[in-house]
Amino acid sequence: MTTLHPAIARVTDRIIERSRKRRAAYLELIDGQRAAGTNRGMLSCGNLAHGFAASGEDKPAIRSGTEMNIGIVTAYNDMLSAHQPYGRYPEQIKIFAREAGATAQVAGGVPAMCDGVTQGQAGMDLSLFSRDTIAQGTAIALSHAMFEGALLLGICDKIVPGLLIGALRFGHLPTILVPAGPMPSGLANKEKQRVRQLYAEGKATRDDLLEAESRAYHGAGTCTFYGTANSNQMMMELMGLHIPGAAFVNPGTKLRQALTRAATHRLTQIGWDGDDYRPLGRCVDEKAIVNAAVGLLATGGSTNHAIHLPAIARAAGIVIDWQDFDELSRAVPLLARVYPNGAGDVNHFHAAGGIGFVVRELLDAGLIHGDLLTVGGDMADYSGEPLLVDDELHWESPPAETRDDAMLRPVAAPFSPDGGMRLLSGNLGRAIIKTSAVEEDRWTVEAPARIFDDQNQVIAAFKAGQLDRDCVVVVRFQGPRANGMPELHKLTPSLGVLQDKGYRVALLTDGRMSGASGKVPAVIHLSPEALPGIDGVGGPLAYLRDGDMVRVCARRGEVVALVDEGEWAARAPAAPPPPALGVGRELFALFRHHADEAEKGGSAMLAAMETIL
Repeated sequence: MTTLHPAIARVTDRIIERSRKRRAAYLELIDGQRAAGTNRGMLSCGNLAHGFAASGEDKPAIRSGTEMNIGIVTAYNDMLSAHQPYGRYPEQIKIFAREAGATAQVAGGVPAMCDGVTQGQAGMDLSLFSRDTIAQGTAIALSHAMFEGALLLGICDKIVPGLLIGALRFGHLPTILVPAGPMPSGLANKEKQRVRQLYAEGKATRDDLLEAESRAYHGAGTCTFYGTANSNQMMMELMGLHIPGAAFVNPGTKLRQALTRAATHRLTQIGWDGDDYRPLGRCVDEKAIVNAAVGLLATGGSTNHAIHLPAIARAAGIVIDWQDFDELSRAVPLLARVYPNGAGDVNHFHAAGGIGFVVRELLDAGLIHGDLLTVGGDMADYSGEPLLVDDELHWESPPAETRDDAMLRPVAAPFSPDGGMRLLSGNLGRAIIKTSAVEEDRWTVEAPARIFDDQNQVIAAFKAGQLDRDCVVVVRFQGPRANGMPELHKLTPSLGVLQDKGYRVALLTDGRMSGASGKVPAVIHLSPEALPGIDGVGGPLAYLRDGDMVRVCARRGEVVALVDEGEWAARAPAAPPPPALGVGRELFALFRHHADEAEKGGSAMLAAMETIL
């Protein structure tokens, strides 16, 4: 058996020790839920009759209570390309469940908003808190105690973390996440990026831009760049919560349907009445969380998971912080370059060997835990590539060598010796930077600050030529408490243009960048955020002024305002902008008011939950 890398062991042990009390309380809770009768057997006759009244041919089986009834929680809608394929899944799953002597019901639906649609728009202010809404919706769906297992249908940015957070409160149930896969490749990503920058410079029309975007995002399935959605799927594989190899098989194929069938059948095999009981709350342990973080770093995944993974962990009584990410990143080599970190998309990554290749490499190097309790077998099973042989599902070993070394490499010859996610700290707070797509000569930027309170102000200044200089573009009052922490991906083309002109430029914000952040150094999630919390104290970013020299350095881990201490102490904080109204944002005022810091997950719901556990 391969010896675990000492850095992975050290970080894991620290997380276990840090989480000991909360994790024990969590496990006691889920064990008690099963023992106390959070199941059909304890429902009254009236309760049960309501639960199966409309279940048609499955009514006798559900009524008898002798076989597993699977709760389906779905994020289906047909506006979002990634979730449109889920429309037919429930009826298919019901058939697959009957094949295995079980039944299935749609327990509930949860919202699934798309950052691609709301990017740069007012609706993006709801994005982060949609995760907590999804978690609450999942809990409501499963609260009926009608189910002995759950299938979670969701794939994109906040949806998978939200589903998982909610389901973990029912951690006594065996649970499998069921992806739908990425759309086939469309317009080459570099061409799409080129048109975006031309549009930002006024050299392409809106029709040109729309044509390019519609050729890139052209059909059913997840967007093919390696952003938060596809990073979700990778993490679920590394945590052992998928059927092995399910992440990147395209929708509408026989193989995709076979994987959904396998997930349904497998769920019936890991229920609590058998000898292979695998409850979700035991599968998601400290080792699984570390595996997810390592997978994220090894593949250059989304920075959004520096917020989502701590939130998922908290729901299971586990505490992980950005220092853990930083130490893991220094030990984990970068094995993949998927757009925006490279030219090819997730379909090209999958064809090159994909997650199976990555899992095999990480296991052989001792960089992930191989002894997880997964839903699909052993962790080694997740190195297999699924395929159909005479319409039967099989798995074969990943290729001995990468099929495309511009896309995927072994541990022995990585793209970079580290995973490219760094913790920065200093007198401005703590922040994250993703360096995997940033040229090393741009890892350090020391330049005057240019202060903005809104991303649209940045765009206006760019168009007016006011940013044609070396500068650190500061966008503050973008944290969870201020406005729900929207992504600022809209700024990427403009900042990219400035960098291409030869200026040294960086972004510094208490908001988020996209999982598709790329070549411009972006210091993000700065905590504490500028807006004061309940204690009335705001973060240092509120004291920064136009023209202040700021140094951000990924190499030394610094984010520093180079301002005289006496002058800094004499300053008053900048006044925050008034709360934005409309598009339903006022409905989330409670979430904003009580949200905690990004490093903890930026969640009011989890912060409040921990006060009673």
